[in-house]
Amino acid sequence: MDNNLNETYITLDGYVEIDQYRYLYFMIMFTAYILILCINSTIVSLIVIHKTLHEPMYIFIAALLLNSVLLSTSLYPKLLTDVLSKKQIISYSACLFQWFAYYTLASSEFLLLAAMAYDRYVSIYKPLQYPTIMRKSKVCIFLVLAWLVPAGLTAVPVRLSADVKLCNFTVKGIICSSTVYKLHCVSSRLFYIYGLVVLVNIVISPVLFILFTYTRILIISYRSSREVRRKAAQTCLPHLLVLINFTCLMGFEVILSRLDIDFPKTVRLIMTLQLILYTPLFNPIIYGLKMKEIYKHLKRLFWRVKFF
Repeated sequence: MDNNLNETYITLDGYVEIDQYRYLYFMIMFTAYILILCINSTIVSLIVIHKTLHEPMYIFIAALLLNSVLLSTSLYPKLLTDVLSKKQIISYSACLFQWFAYYTLASSEFLLLAAMAYDRYVSIYKPLQYPTIMRKSKVCIFLVLAWLVPAGLTAVPVRLSADVKLCNFTVKGIICSSTVYKLHCVSSRLFYIYGLVVLVNIVISPVLFILFTYTRILIISYRSSREVRRKAAQTCLPHLLVLINFTCLMGFEVILSRLDIDFPKTVRLIMTLQLILYTPLFNPIIYGLKMKEIYKHLKRLFWRVKFF
């Protein structure tokens, strides 16, 4: 690319054998995107339509699945365009927006999981006070904070990066994330310190809170009746599976962006694809199969479709 193009456009150097596997990449990503939209939207629609699912736990699940749809929609159109293009490039402003959307929605997932953990804790630890504690107004506050707090925290470095001079114009990946820091001519310690503070506040702290909450739930369940243990396992296991899956994949993303480890390009691509393919498909399957009420409505829906 010429110098004028280099001033405003970034090369995404994360694909492996793009010329040879172009159409394979496209079919995998296109199929995954359609499945993500259909499966997540189906469960969200069931939760919205059926009044029996208008409880805090199911509202948080709907928010989590909607989050997956928004995250995928912010990434997949560009990815599908890239795999069919001869050059995988993105304007710097679009790169910053993708970074903002990616980190905002990924971080909100941790806060939504923390809200779900709190809901389960109150449900099992204080069942008689549950309707009073988990009012609709509190649920709405949790939802608003889960999206606004990450958006506000992510907007700061993104806005500051817009005015920073660039000396590197190649991102080692297929999407823009905080690896944008490595494009700057001068590494700013302030950016890294701020990033660590944000990481602690919207990732590490929610994960520790969730682990503490579920540990308390396990202790309470162990001391209670068999029915309480069954209920706890039925409602908490899906949340823990989703948390473990997402935390492991995001942990690798943080390592890539924070440490100067020269991972092979193939490893980077596989881990990124797992994050953007596996997680949005894994969540609705887990909740659809493991949550009894959702599974019941799904069975009814597919039974009607089958005989339509």
